Amino acid sequence: MSDQVTGYAPVNGLRMYYEIHGSGGTPLLLLHGGLFNIDLQFGPLLPGLAATRQVIAADFQAHGRTNDVDRPLTVAGLADDVVGLLGHLGVARADVFGFSVGGAVALHLAIRNPELVRKAVISSVSFHPRGDRSENTEAVGEMTVDMIAGTPMEQDYLAKSPHPDRLQVLLDKLGSFDPGFAGWSDEEVRAIAAPTLITVGDCDAVKLDHAVEFLRLRGGDVNGDFTGVPASQLAVFPGTTHFNGLGHTGMVREAVLSFLDAPMPG
Repeated sequence: MSDQVTGYAPVNGLRMYYEIHGSGGTPLLLLHGGLFNIDLQFGPLLPGLAATRQVIAADFQAHGRTNDVDRPLTVAGLADDVVGLLGHLGVARADVFGFSVGGAVALHLAIRNPELVRKAVISSVSFHPRGDRSENTEAVGEMTVDMIAGTPMEQDYLAKSPHPDRLQVLLDKLGSFDPGFAGWSDEEVRAIAAPTLITVGDCDAVKLDHAVEFLRLRGGDVNGDFTGVPASQLAVFPGTTHFNGLGHTGMVREAVLSFLDAPMPG
């Protein structure tokens, strides 16, 4: 990984930390989940993803090496930061791979900024609150520093954050993440231009039938021997929870690269 570049982009009051690995092809943008960061979410996957293309990874507001600002955490706000980062880097179009909160941001970009997204990998996130298991939402709303003491998330936050004393502030912001967001309509999901790979764990925070509903709206769940394989696809990872949603590195890498490397439809 000797060709790794790191930097900070001035975006919306943030010093948004980013890394660039590898070279060539359509850039692939990695967007992590809540309470995670580049290393915790994508560390084991990065070498394989960057072997054949340029990979850009970023830490969201208040995560990893990126500072916090006086602004709640919302999908729209984080997506606006990502648009600013791509502008700062001079990237006109990218493939986007987002997990959980990052998956919600990837979905937002595919719907609201379609010119920026060639293909989208949307992992472990619903397009509508009806797809979420209720216990996950309740647990996130009650998180305290004591509850995550000794975990890699706590250790990474303390080691990397520009303000290590604000972990409870981050947990509170995640607990009230995107209040009142009503989800995307079926029509909005159906109209996404970018081919979409939906991934979910078989025991994830997102219901499996919702992932299939998502796939159907994207033109999937058909008899491909007769109709052809749709541009949008679904991968269900076995033995996989939300917390370790990208834990089966080889399986995830194979699914993502096969999807990204396939020719664009038409």
